[in-house]
Amino acid sequence: MYPLERKTTKLHYKFLLFDLDHTLLDFDLAEDLALTAFLKEQGVADIQAYKDYYIPMNKALWRDLEQEKLTKSELINTRFSRLFNHFGVDKDGVELALHYQQHIAQQGQTYTGASELLDVLTEADYELYAATNGIGFIQTGRLARSDISPYFNQIFISEQLHTQKPDALFFEKIAELIPNFDKNRTLMIGDSLTADITGGNNAGIDTAWYNPKRLSNHTQAKPTYNFQSYQDLLFYSLFSCYPSH
Repeated sequence: MYPLERKTTKLHYKFLLFDLDHTLLDFDLAEDLALTAFLKEQGVADIQAYKDYYIPMNKALWRDLEQEKLTKSELINTRFSRLFNHFGVDKDGVELALHYQQHIAQQGQTYTGASELLDVLTEADYELYAATNGIGFIQTGRLARSDISPYFNQIFISEQLHTQKPDALFFEKIAELIPNFDKNRTLMIGDSLTADITGGNNAGIDTAWYNPKRLSNHTQAKPTYNFQSYQDLLFYSLFSCYPSH
């Protein structure tokens, strides 16, 4: 558990919406393990070459989804056929997607300190919710295999809400599902400027940008807070801390 200083004052937030991948769940590790198992299953010899092509392509497709340049179904069902086509292999994208999902859904790795962070926040009587743009089957499976699932009152997944961050509608639907929701007492916490922070901006909700790599913000997104560690989030976003005298 994080050692909170003796003199702390909880700020006015009550409802905390957490992004999952790259914020609490270690997506990079999960993806690497799942891709290795999946590509071995598909008989790929040069696994690293496939990974080197797939990972940036997949990130680009998710950015296109945020900008509504393609649908979630198109992303899911074509990304692996595009991958294999790049290497001159013709395969069914839908079938490949199903095989990959079985592997990625088993990966529940979290970042060091994630469960301790959520434990502190739960003890401080915050209401915690997951708000993710991920695929329902995958995110549900990964959370079930993680050590953070019990901390969330509800888990909101874009596929199930039929809308995604950064659309204001995503947050409007969440508001309808949380009892006594008050957006003025809500904080959206995540690593993505284009999804989490822009989404909060669109919905009129305060945001905390998880930025452990200390990246520069070259977007129009305006985070309320910018934090580099879970400790920063506790002390500078959710608690007003004063030095002990």
